[in-house]
Amino acid sequence: MELIATLLLFVTVAVVWTLIGSRFWLRQKAAIDRVTRATAEAREVAHPSLVFHDLVRRLGSLLPQSPKDATTMQKRLIRAGYRGSGALKMLYGVKVALAVLLPLVASVVVASSEAASNYRLLILASAAGIGLFGPNEWVRMAAKRRQKKLRRALPNALDLLVVCVESGLGLDQAIMQCAKELEHAHPEICQEFTLVNLELKAGKRRADALRNLADRTGVDELKKLVAVLIQADRFGTGVAQSLRGHSEYLRVQMRQTAEEKAAKLGVKLVFPIFFCILPSLFVVTVGPVMVRISRELLPMMRNL
Repeated sequence: MELIATLLLFVTVAVVWTLIGSRFWLRQKAAIDRVTRATAEAREVAHPSLVFHDLVRRLGSLLPQSPKDATTMQKRLIRAGYRGSGALKMLYGVKVALAVLLPLVASVVVASSEAASNYRLLILASAAGIGLFGPNEWVRMAAKRRQKKLRRALPNALDLLVVCVESGLGLDQAIMQCAKELEHAHPEICQEFTLVNLELKAGKRRADALRNLADRTGVDELKKLVAVLIQADRFGTGVAQSLRGHSEYLRVQMRQTAEEKAAKLGVKLVFPIFFCILPSLFVVTVGPVMVRISRELLPMMRNL
């Protein structure tokens, strides 16, 4: 049993360090490849961590996929920022690997404990469920975090679009300039605007490229901006005037949202105050009195 636990611990540590090392190594290797223009074949042969990635992708191809679930997960991966062709297979491969490894680790832990057999089966089933459905939750949270960053970056991007359009640039050039200027401050929205520029250069209609932006991000504020731009382009109204009006509307909406959160803060603080702060106040204020009563008043009552 100790040998199995040692082997599982060694495999877990080796996998974790391999993932961490490959991530940092590949980031450095990508910078080197941009300078030296190395080919993709040399990159595949150069580092053995790609063999592990290929193995995970093959495991992902073994898991049966329904078209509906695959489409849903593909949208979540795109909204989380993972747009590679093998991202979906990598996700399913991670799910298969965790669904196998976590029950093995849990079985070693349960075997060394004194838990009942029913609880052991429950722990094993819970570990398998976490390994199978945990990556889905992680992707959902990553998509939510990225949408939050896009929502925060939208006011600055919208102000920059207004400045660019009012200075005489067209909408396509304004989007391109906004993507260049926000590369370091807001890389998420810069990536989305860059994809819009690439779609426009590929010959796609502006309305279709903007609709793809709204569908790709899933942010309500971006959907409203896309609707405003499409309507301005369709009816021939001034783009700068429409953008400025939408910018004012967006800032009013954000201020109302902040006021709403501030109004809810008092209600949300009731339970932390009641369970965390009030007990300490009772200990500080009533504690010395109770100690004095137990030392002086109770002996006097007993003597009476």
